[in-house]
Amino acid sequence: HTLEDTLDASCESNLDDLPIALRKGKRSCAKYPISQFVSTKNLSLQHQSFISAIDSIRIPTSVQEALKDENWVRAMNEEMGALERNETWEIVERPKDKKAVGCRWIYTVKYQVDGTLDRYKARLVAKGYTQTYGIDYEETFAPVAKMNTVRIIISLAAHFGWEMHQFDVKNAFLHGSLEEVYMEIPPGYGATNGGNKVCRLKKALYGLKQSPRAWFGRFTQAMVSLGYKQSQGDHTLFIKHSQDGKLTLLLVYVDDIIIA
Repeated sequence: HTLEDTLDASCESNLDDLPIALRKGKRSCAKYPISQFVSTKNLSLQHQSFISAIDSIRIPTSVQEALKDENWVRAMNEEMGALERNETWEIVERPKDKKAVGCRWIYTVKYQVDGTLDRYKARLVAKGYTQTYGIDYEETFAPVAKMNTVRIIISLAAHFGWEMHQFDVKNAFLHGSLEEVYMEIPPGYGATNGGNKVCRLKKALYGLKQSPRAWFGRFTQAMVSLGYKQSQGDHTLFIKHSQDGKLTLLLVYVDDIIIA
């Protein structure tokens, strides 16, 4: 029955006897449902397929859930393999006067432009929010290029017809070196409770407060050794004048780089 039929049939009875849902009627917390304002009909079939596939795969919210799916287990093993090949840490006994930073897994799905699955990706990140300034780290610096510098380089390239390239550094923060940081054993790859074994980080890891600074410090040393000069107006810009009169500009935005 509709709400009106129910109310008419019960007008002779006490209205308070009705369920509260019937007394108050149908309500919605969304005043303007997004389905009434957003449509994909003007998008290409390729983009429609991409949008429809975004939520087709469930992202796990815990390690226990991820370990039940072999796709996520494979992605976690790939990440651990990359960390081991990079010699990111070594397993040691935790010093009594040191605390270990926690870590967690972040899961995401990468899609192709047509909406088809590219790969499952799992990234291990440190819980940097538990670090204390002055004890666990000192200065932090993220190499973010100024947007004015980006515009100038693009305009120069367009005006003079320069060749440009853009790429990103894979696992950029893993290339930064650390002094003495301890981290708990990654969940799913060892005993997290009991024992005194921890990971002594030799390379920076995503999530640590000092990771961006460590990565950029090592990157700057490499660029200077290759003959580049660091701009004082924008420290993320590196300039090199070759003997044949050619000019190379390299600009860094965290782990994305453009070269002209």
